[in-house]
Amino acid sequence: MFGNRPEDSPVNAAYDRLDAWVDAHFDDEVRFLQELVRVPTDTPPGNNAPHAERTAELLAAIGWSAEKHPVPAERVQAYGLQSITNLIVRRRYGAGGKTIALNAHGDVVPPGEGWTHDPYGGEIFDGKLYGRAAAVSKSDFATYTFATRALEALGEPLKGGVELHFTYDEEFGGELGPGWLLAHGLTKPDLLIAAGFSYQVVVAHNGCLQMEVTVHGQMAHAAIPHTGVDALQGAVKILEALYRQNGLYRGVTSKVPGITHPYLNVGRIEGGTNTNVVPGKVVLRLDRRMIPEEDPAQVEADIRRVIAEAAATFPGITVDVRRLLLAHAWKPDARNAELVAALQRHSQAVFGEPIPTSGTPLYTDVRLYGAAGVPAVIYGAGPRTVRDSNAKRADEHLVLDDLRRATKVVARTLYDLLH
Repeated sequence: MFGNRPEDSPVNAAYDRLDAWVDAHFDDEVRFLQELVRVPTDTPPGNNAPHAERTAELLAAIGWSAEKHPVPAERVQAYGLQSITNLIVRRRYGAGGKTIALNAHGDVVPPGEGWTHDPYGGEIFDGKLYGRAAAVSKSDFATYTFATRALEALGEPLKGGVELHFTYDEEFGGELGPGWLLAHGLTKPDLLIAAGFSYQVVVAHNGCLQMEVTVHGQMAHAAIPHTGVDALQGAVKILEALYRQNGLYRGVTSKVPGITHPYLNVGRIEGGTNTNVVPGKVVLRLDRRMIPEEDPAQVEADIRRVIAEAAATFPGITVDVRRLLLAHAWKPDARNAELVAALQRHSQAVFGEPIPTSGTPLYTDVRLYGAAGVPAVIYGAGPRTVRDSNAKRADEHLVLDDLRRATKVVARTLYDLLH
Protein backbone atom coordinates (compact mmCIF):
# COMPACT_ATOMS: atom_id res chain seq x y z
CA MET A 1 0.00 0.00 0.00
CA PHE A 2 2.84 2.34 0.81
CA GLY A 3 5.37 1.36 -1.82
CA ASN A 4 7.54 3.57 -3.99
CA ARG A 5 6.06 7.00 -4.65
CA PRO A 6 7.13 9.93 -6.82
CA GLU A 7 9.22 12.37 -4.86
CA ASP A 8 6.58 15.08 -5.31
CA SER A 9 3.59 12.90 -4.29
CA PRO A 10 1.11 14.32 -1.76
CA VAL A 11 2.11 11.64 0.72
CA ASN A 12 5.80 12.50 0.53
CA ALA A 13 4.85 16.14 0.92
CA ALA A 14 3.00 15.19 4.11
CA TYR A 15 6.09 13.39 5.41
CA ASP A 16 8.14 16.52 4.71
CA ARG A 17 5.61 18.63 6.62
CA LEU A 18 5.73 16.22 9.57
CA ASP A 19 9.54 16.37 9.59
CA ALA A 20 9.47 20.15 9.40
CA TRP A 21 7.06 20.42 12.34
CA VAL A 22 9.31 18.19 14.47
CA ASP A 23 12.34 20.30 13.57
CA ALA A 24 10.51 23.54 14.34
CA HIS A 25 9.37 22.30 17.75
CA PHE A 26 12.39 20.26 18.72
CA ASP A 27 13.62 22.69 21.36
CA ASP A 28 10.20 22.38 23.02
CA GLU A 29 10.50 18.59 22.89
CA VAL A 30 13.91 18.69 24.55
CA ARG A 31 12.62 20.98 27.32
CA PHE A 32 9.66 18.61 27.81
CA LEU A 33 12.06 15.70 28.29
CA GLN A 34 14.27 17.71 30.65
CA GLU A 35 11.25 18.40 32.88
CA LEU A 36 10.44 14.69 32.97
CA VAL A 37 14.00 13.72 33.88
CA ARG A 38 14.10 16.26 36.71
CA VAL A 39 11.37 14.49 38.70
CA PRO A 40 12.94 11.38 40.34
CA THR A 41 11.24 8.03 39.94
CA ASP A 42 13.69 5.68 41.67
CA THR A 43 12.10 2.25 41.89
CA PRO A 44 12.59 1.14 44.61
CA PRO A 45 11.29 2.93 46.62
CA GLY A 46 8.78 3.59 43.86
CA ASN A 47 7.06 6.84 44.84
CA ASN A 48 6.03 7.49 41.25
CA ALA A 49 2.69 9.32 41.51
CA PRO A 50 4.42 12.75 41.67
CA HIS A 51 5.98 12.15 38.25
CA ALA A 52 2.58 11.29 36.79
CA GLU A 53 1.21 14.53 38.21
CA ARG A 54 4.04 16.52 36.62
CA THR A 55 3.54 14.74 33.30
CA ALA A 56 -0.17 15.57 33.39
CA GLU A 57 0.70 19.22 34.03
CA LEU A 58 3.04 19.33 31.04
CA LEU A 59 0.38 17.73 28.85
CA ALA A 60 -2.25 20.18 30.09
CA ALA A 61 0.03 23.01 29.03
CA ILE A 62 -0.34 21.87 25.40
CA GLY A 63 -4.09 21.45 25.78
CA TRP A 64 -4.23 17.71 26.35
CA SER A 65 -6.13 16.01 29.15
CA ALA A 66 -4.51 13.01 30.81
CA GLU A 67 -6.75 10.51 32.57
CA LYS A 68 -5.23 9.60 35.93
CA HIS A 69 -5.61 6.01 37.04
CA PRO A 70 -4.15 5.60 40.55
CA VAL A 71 -3.56 2.06 41.75
CA PRO A 72 -4.96 1.52 45.28
CA ALA A 73 -2.32 2.14 47.94
CA GLU A 74 -2.70 -1.28 49.53
CA ARG A 75 -1.99 -3.02 46.22
CA VAL A 76 1.04 -0.83 45.53
CA GLN A 77 2.48 -1.31 49.01
CA ALA A 78 1.93 -5.07 48.91
CA TYR A 79 3.90 -4.97 45.66
CA GLY A 80 6.81 -3.31 47.45
CA LEU A 81 6.34 0.21 46.07
CA GLN A 82 4.92 3.46 47.43
CA SER A 83 2.62 5.04 44.83
CA ILE A 84 1.58 4.52 41.20
CA THR A 85 -0.66 6.66 39.04
CA ASN A 86 -0.86 5.54 35.42
CA LEU A 87 -1.88 7.97 32.67
CA ILE A 88 -3.92 7.57 29.49
CA VAL A 89 -4.21 10.36 26.93
CA ARG A 90 -6.88 9.59 24.32
CA ARG A 91 -6.75 11.42 20.98
CA ARG A 92 -9.77 10.51 18.85
CA TYR A 93 -10.01 11.30 15.14
CA GLY A 94 -12.52 10.20 12.50
CA ALA A 95 -14.82 7.19 12.46
CA GLY A 96 -13.36 3.82 11.67
CA GLY A 97 -9.65 3.13 11.65
CA LYS A 98 -7.45 1.66 14.32
CA THR A 99 -6.56 2.80 17.82
CA ILE A 100 -2.79 2.83 18.19
CA ALA A 101 -1.36 2.88 21.71
CA LEU A 102 2.06 4.33 22.47
CA ASN A 103 3.45 3.08 25.79
CA ALA A 104 6.50 4.22 27.77
CA HIS A 105 7.36 3.74 31.43
CA GLY A 106 8.54 6.41 33.83
CA ASP A 107 9.91 4.26 36.66
CA VAL A 108 13.67 3.68 36.77
CA VAL A 109 16.32 1.94 38.82
CA PRO A 110 18.11 4.24 41.31
CA PRO A 111 21.05 6.17 39.84
CA GLY A 112 23.82 4.44 41.78
CA GLU A 113 27.35 5.80 41.92
CA GLY A 114 29.86 7.15 39.41
CA TRP A 115 27.89 9.93 37.72
CA THR A 116 29.73 12.91 36.26
CA HIS A 117 26.42 14.66 35.47
CA ASP A 118 23.50 15.25 37.82
CA PRO A 119 21.27 12.17 37.35
CA TYR A 120 18.20 14.38 37.72
CA GLY A 121 19.53 17.53 36.08
CA GLY A 122 18.59 16.95 32.45
CA GLU A 123 21.93 18.50 31.49
CA ILE A 124 22.79 18.82 27.80
CA PHE A 125 26.43 18.31 26.85
CA ASP A 126 27.98 17.57 23.47
CA GLY A 127 24.63 16.88 21.81
CA LYS A 128 23.47 14.49 24.52
CA LEU A 129 20.89 14.83 27.29
CA TYR A 130 22.09 13.25 30.55
CA GLY A 131 19.97 11.85 33.35
CA ARG A 132 18.41 8.75 34.77
CA ALA A 133 15.66 7.62 32.35
CA ALA A 134 16.90 9.98 29.63
CA ALA A 135 17.14 6.92 27.37
CA VAL A 136 14.94 4.34 29.17
CA SER A 137 12.26 5.42 28.82
CA LYS A 138 11.16 8.96 29.65
CA SER A 139 12.65 9.78 26.25
CA ASP A 140 9.68 8.13 24.62
CA PHE A 141 7.21 10.15 26.67
CA ALA A 142 8.64 12.93 24.50
CA THR A 143 8.91 10.90 21.27
CA TYR A 144 5.30 9.80 21.36
CA THR A 145 3.85 13.09 22.57
CA PHE A 146 5.55 15.17 19.91
CA ALA A 147 5.01 12.62 17.12
CA THR A 148 1.29 12.77 17.87
CA ARG A 149 1.36 16.57 17.99
CA ALA A 150 3.09 16.64 14.60
CA LEU A 151 0.44 14.33 13.16
CA GLU A 152 -2.38 16.53 14.41
CA ALA A 153 -0.65 19.72 13.25
CA LEU A 154 -1.08 18.63 9.61
CA GLY A 155 -4.79 19.27 9.94
CA GLU A 156 -5.64 16.39 7.59
CA PRO A 157 -8.62 14.07 8.17
CA LEU A 158 -7.61 10.97 10.11
CA LYS A 159 -9.34 7.75 11.10
CA GLY A 160 -9.13 5.93 14.41
CA GLY A 161 -7.09 7.39 17.23
CA VAL A 162 -3.97 7.44 19.36
CA GLU A 163 -3.64 6.61 23.05
CA LEU A 164 -0.60 7.54 25.09
CA HIS A 165 -0.04 5.09 27.97
CA PHE A 166 2.46 6.41 30.52
CA THR A 167 2.94 3.78 33.21
CA TYR A 168 5.10 3.32 36.29
CA ASP A 169 6.12 -0.20 37.31
CA GLU A 170 8.05 -1.74 34.42
CA GLU A 171 11.03 -2.31 36.70
CA PHE A 172 8.80 -4.51 38.90
CA GLY A 173 7.14 -6.39 36.05
CA GLY A 174 4.39 -4.11 34.76
CA GLU A 175 1.46 -5.81 36.47
CA LEU A 176 0.35 -2.53 38.08
CA GLY A 177 1.15 -0.50 34.98
CA PRO A 178 -0.12 -1.78 31.61
CA GLY A 179 -1.29 -4.93 33.38
CA TRP A 180 -3.61 -2.84 35.56
CA LEU A 181 -4.97 -0.78 32.66
CA LEU A 182 -5.66 -3.87 30.54
CA ALA A 183 -7.12 -6.01 33.34
CA HIS A 184 -9.56 -3.26 34.33
CA GLY A 185 -10.80 -2.69 30.80
CA LEU A 186 -9.42 0.84 30.64
CA THR A 187 -7.89 0.26 27.23
CA LYS A 188 -7.96 -2.24 24.35
CA PRO A 189 -5.97 -0.79 21.45
CA ASP A 190 -5.67 -2.40 18.05
CA LEU A 191 -1.89 -1.92 17.80
CA LEU A 192 0.92 -0.90 20.12
CA ILE A 193 4.28 0.82 19.80
CA ALA A 194 6.32 0.57 23.00
CA ALA A 195 9.46 2.33 24.17
CA GLY A 196 12.62 1.15 22.46
CA PHE A 197 15.70 2.26 20.56
CA SER A 198 15.96 3.78 17.10
CA TYR A 199 18.18 1.34 15.24
CA GLN A 200 16.07 -1.81 15.43
CA VAL A 201 12.43 -2.77 15.36
CA VAL A 202 12.01 -5.32 18.14
CA VAL A 203 9.38 -8.02 17.60
CA ALA A 204 10.05 -10.51 20.44
CA HIS A 205 11.72 -10.69 23.83
CA ASN A 206 12.79 -13.12 26.53
CA GLY A 207 10.77 -14.10 29.55
CA CYS A 208 12.06 -13.86 33.10
CA LEU A 209 11.67 -15.96 36.22
CA GLN A 210 12.94 -14.46 39.48
CA MET A 211 13.12 -16.56 42.65
CA GLU A 212 14.21 -16.17 46.25
CA VAL A 213 16.00 -19.14 47.82
CA THR A 214 16.29 -19.15 51.63
CA VAL A 215 18.74 -21.65 53.09
CA HIS A 216 18.16 -22.41 56.78
CA GLY A 217 20.86 -23.91 58.98
CA GLN A 218 21.55 -23.53 62.69
CA MET A 219 23.63 -20.77 64.25
CA ALA A 220 26.55 -21.66 66.51
CA HIS A 221 29.62 -20.01 68.01
CA ALA A 222 32.51 -20.02 65.56
CA ALA A 223 34.69 -21.61 68.29
CA ILE A 224 32.45 -24.72 68.22
CA PRO A 225 31.11 -24.79 64.65
CA HIS A 226 30.28 -28.50 64.84
CA THR A 227 27.34 -27.63 67.10
CA GLY A 228 25.62 -25.72 64.28
CA VAL A 229 24.69 -26.21 60.64
CA ASP A 230 26.38 -23.75 58.26
CA ALA A 231 23.72 -22.32 55.97
CA LEU A 232 26.39 -20.61 53.88
CA GLN A 233 28.14 -23.86 53.06
CA GLY A 234 24.76 -25.28 52.10
CA ALA A 235 24.12 -22.24 49.93
CA VAL A 236 27.48 -22.78 48.21
CA LYS A 237 26.36 -26.27 47.20
CA ILE A 238 23.23 -24.77 45.69
CA LEU A 239 25.17 -22.04 43.92
CA GLU A 240 27.57 -24.54 42.40
CA ALA A 241 24.64 -26.58 41.08
CA LEU A 242 22.94 -23.50 39.63
CA TYR A 243 26.09 -22.35 37.88
CA ARG A 244 26.60 -25.85 36.42
CA GLN A 245 23.07 -25.63 35.11
CA ASN A 246 23.82 -22.22 33.64
CA GLY A 247 26.61 -23.76 31.60
CA LEU A 248 24.16 -26.24 30.08
CA TYR A 249 21.90 -23.44 28.87
CA ARG A 250 24.42 -22.49 26.19
CA GLY A 251 23.33 -25.59 24.32
CA VAL A 252 19.71 -24.38 24.13
CA THR A 253 19.40 -21.83 21.32
CA SER A 254 16.57 -19.62 20.10
CA LYS A 255 15.49 -19.25 16.48
CA VAL A 256 14.65 -15.57 17.04
CA PRO A 257 17.44 -13.26 15.76
CA GLY A 258 18.88 -11.18 18.58
CA ILE A 259 18.11 -13.81 21.22
CA THR A 260 20.77 -16.42 21.89
CA HIS A 261 20.23 -18.87 24.75
CA PRO A 262 18.77 -18.99 28.27
CA TYR A 263 20.89 -17.87 31.18
CA LEU A 264 20.79 -17.56 34.94
CA ASN A 265 22.14 -14.87 37.22
CA VAL A 266 22.38 -14.83 41.02
CA GLY A 267 22.15 -11.13 41.66
CA ARG A 268 21.86 -10.88 45.44
CA ILE A 269 23.21 -12.83 48.44
CA GLU A 270 22.73 -11.94 52.09
CA GLY A 271 22.98 -13.79 55.36
CA GLY A 272 24.77 -14.44 58.60
CA THR A 273 24.72 -12.37 61.78
CA ASN A 274 28.37 -11.78 62.75
CA THR A 275 31.92 -12.75 61.88
CA ASN A 276 32.21 -15.15 64.84
CA VAL A 277 28.86 -16.89 64.28
CA VAL A 278 28.12 -19.86 62.02
CA PRO A 279 25.53 -18.52 59.56
CA GLY A 280 22.04 -19.74 60.35
CA LYS A 281 20.35 -18.33 57.27
CA VAL A 282 21.42 -17.27 53.78
CA VAL A 283 19.13 -15.78 51.14
CA LEU A 284 19.85 -15.93 47.39
CA ARG A 285 17.93 -14.13 44.67
CA LEU A 286 18.20 -15.46 41.13
CA ASP A 287 17.08 -14.30 37.71
CA ARG A 288 16.46 -16.89 34.97
CA ARG A 289 15.97 -15.50 31.46
CA MET A 290 13.79 -17.69 29.23
CA ILE A 291 13.91 -17.73 25.44
CA PRO A 292 10.54 -17.59 23.63
CA GLU A 293 10.64 -21.32 22.84
CA GLU A 294 10.79 -22.38 26.51
CA ASP A 295 7.89 -23.48 28.73
CA PRO A 296 7.96 -21.33 31.90
CA ALA A 297 6.36 -24.02 34.06
CA GLN A 298 9.04 -26.53 33.04
CA VAL A 299 11.80 -23.96 33.59
CA GLU A 300 10.61 -23.30 37.14
CA ALA A 301 10.22 -27.01 37.89
CA ASP A 302 13.79 -27.66 36.70
CA ILE A 303 15.22 -24.86 38.86
CA ARG A 304 13.40 -26.19 41.91
CA ARG A 305 14.68 -29.69 41.16
CA VAL A 306 18.29 -28.51 40.86
CA ILE A 307 18.02 -26.65 44.18
CA ALA A 308 16.43 -29.59 45.98
CA GLU A 309 19.00 -32.07 44.73
CA ALA A 310 21.89 -29.79 45.73
CA ALA A 311 20.41 -29.17 49.19
CA ALA A 312 20.12 -32.92 49.76
CA THR A 313 23.92 -33.20 49.52
CA PHE A 314 24.41 -31.04 52.64
CA PRO A 315 22.68 -32.67 55.63
CA GLY A 316 20.95 -30.44 58.17
CA ILE A 317 19.84 -27.55 55.99
CA THR A 318 16.30 -26.84 54.85
CA VAL A 319 15.41 -24.67 51.89
CA ASP A 320 12.43 -22.46 51.06
CA VAL A 321 11.97 -21.38 47.44
CA ARG A 322 9.65 -18.50 46.57
CA ARG A 323 8.78 -17.15 43.15
CA LEU A 324 9.18 -13.38 42.97
CA LEU A 325 8.32 -12.76 39.32
CA LEU A 326 7.20 -14.71 36.29
CA ALA A 327 7.23 -12.66 33.11
CA HIS A 328 6.37 -14.68 30.04
CA ALA A 329 8.30 -14.23 26.83
CA TRP A 330 6.78 -12.10 24.07
CA LYS A 331 6.73 -14.20 20.92
CA PRO A 332 6.76 -13.09 17.28
CA ASP A 333 3.27 -12.18 16.02
CA ALA A 334 2.63 -11.84 12.28
CA ARG A 335 -0.39 -9.59 12.97
CA ASN A 336 1.99 -6.67 13.52
CA ALA A 337 3.29 -6.83 9.93
CA GLU A 338 1.75 -3.52 8.81
CA LEU A 339 3.21 -1.71 11.80
CA VAL A 340 6.64 -3.31 11.39
CA ALA A 341 6.76 -2.47 7.69
CA ALA A 342 5.87 1.19 8.26
CA LEU A 343 8.46 1.63 11.01
CA GLN A 344 11.18 -0.05 8.98
CA ARG A 345 10.37 1.99 5.87
CA HIS A 346 10.41 5.32 7.63
CA SER A 347 13.35 4.62 9.90
CA GLN A 348 15.43 3.68 6.85
CA ALA A 349 14.36 6.90 5.14
CA VAL A 350 15.08 9.09 8.18
CA PHE A 351 18.23 7.36 9.48
CA GLY A 352 19.65 6.52 6.07
CA GLU A 353 20.31 2.85 6.78
CA PRO A 354 18.32 -0.40 6.91
CA ILE A 355 16.69 -0.97 10.29
CA PRO A 356 16.38 -4.71 11.01
CA THR A 357 13.79 -6.57 13.00
CA SER A 358 15.09 -8.62 15.91
CA GLY A 359 14.35 -9.99 19.33
CA THR A 360 15.88 -8.72 22.56
CA PRO A 361 17.10 -10.60 25.64
CA LEU A 362 15.33 -8.05 27.85
CA TYR A 363 11.81 -8.54 29.12
CA THR A 364 9.35 -5.66 28.91
CA ASP A 365 5.76 -4.59 29.50
CA VAL A 366 4.96 -5.42 25.86
CA ARG A 367 4.33 -9.05 26.83
CA LEU A 368 1.26 -7.89 28.77
CA TYR A 369 -0.24 -6.27 25.67
CA GLY A 370 0.63 -9.38 23.67
CA ALA A 371 -1.11 -11.59 26.23
CA ALA A 372 -4.19 -9.35 25.85
CA GLY A 373 -4.18 -9.95 22.09
CA VAL A 374 -2.67 -6.62 21.01
CA PRO A 375 -0.12 -6.87 18.14
CA ALA A 376 2.91 -4.78 19.05
CA VAL A 377 6.42 -3.62 18.23
CA ILE A 378 9.15 -1.97 20.27
CA TYR A 379 10.51 1.23 18.72
CA GLY A 380 11.54 4.61 20.11
CA ALA A 381 14.40 7.01 20.71
CA GLY A 382 17.79 5.61 21.60
CA PRO A 383 21.14 4.17 20.52
CA ARG A 384 22.04 0.86 18.95
CA THR A 385 22.36 -1.01 22.24
CA VAL A 386 21.33 -0.64 25.86
CA ARG A 387 24.99 -0.40 26.82
CA ASP A 388 25.59 2.52 24.44
CA SER A 389 23.08 4.62 26.39
CA ASN A 390 24.47 3.68 29.83
CA ALA A 391 20.94 2.65 30.80
CA LYS A 392 20.97 1.33 34.38
CA ARG A 393 24.54 2.65 34.70
CA ALA A 394 26.13 5.98 35.57
CA ASP A 395 25.78 8.83 33.06
CA GLU A 396 22.75 7.47 31.22
CA HIS A 397 22.18 9.69 28.21
CA LEU A 398 20.31 10.16 24.97
CA VAL A 399 21.77 11.51 21.74
CA LEU A 400 19.39 14.33 20.88
CA ASP A 401 19.56 13.67 17.16
CA ASP A 402 18.25 10.15 17.81
CA LEU A 403 15.28 11.69 19.64
CA ARG A 404 14.61 14.06 16.76
CA ARG A 405 14.75 11.35 14.11
CA ALA A 406 12.77 8.76 16.08
CA THR A 407 10.01 11.32 16.57
CA LYS A 408 9.83 11.79 12.81
CA VAL A 409 9.69 8.03 12.24
CA VAL A 410 6.83 7.54 14.68
CA ALA A 411 4.91 10.55 13.29
CA ARG A 412 5.21 9.21 9.73
CA THR A 413 4.14 5.74 10.86
CA LEU A 414 1.06 7.10 12.62
CA TYR A 415 0.21 9.05 9.47
CA ASP A 416 0.32 5.90 7.34
CA LEU A 417 -1.80 3.83 9.71
CA LEU A 418 -4.44 6.45 10.50
CA HIS A 419 -4.75 8.32 7.21
